[in-house]
Amino acid sequence: MGKQEHGGGCLCGGVRYRTTGPLQSIVTCHCSQCRRMTGHYAAFTACPREDLHLASTETLAWYESSPGIRRGFCSRCGSSLFWNDERRDEIYILAGTLDNPTGLRLVSHLYAVDKGDYYDIGDGLPQYAQWPPNS
Repeated sequence: MGKQEHGGGCLCGGVRYRTTGPLQSIVTCHCSQCRRMTGHYAAFTACPREDLHLASTETLAWYESSPGIRRGFCSRCGSSLFWNDERRDEIYILAGTLDNPTGLRLVSHLYAVDKGDYYDIGDGLPQYAQWPPNS
């Protein structure tokens, strides 16, 4: 794959995907839904929907967690893969499902006020109470 292409998938291999354009820098989400979905907090990158190509969808399932928002996961191994808001042009990909090397870096924390009480955010990156401004 070229520089702008990345592959990824779930733990068991039932879902595989590739992206064909640049990926956004990684943001984490500390909201209660992402914490419940992943067991901690979620780290996401994103790309335009048309740049995401599903190579294997044998076990891909979707759950509508809020009106217009769906979360994609593997129905066999339980891996969380995607966050899709139908009002946005991009689809969010859980960064841990990407094959290395990604070349990506964490840039900020979303919904930091909702973080779990058992950890601190101490990396010095920007923290937002909700979705960051200008996005």
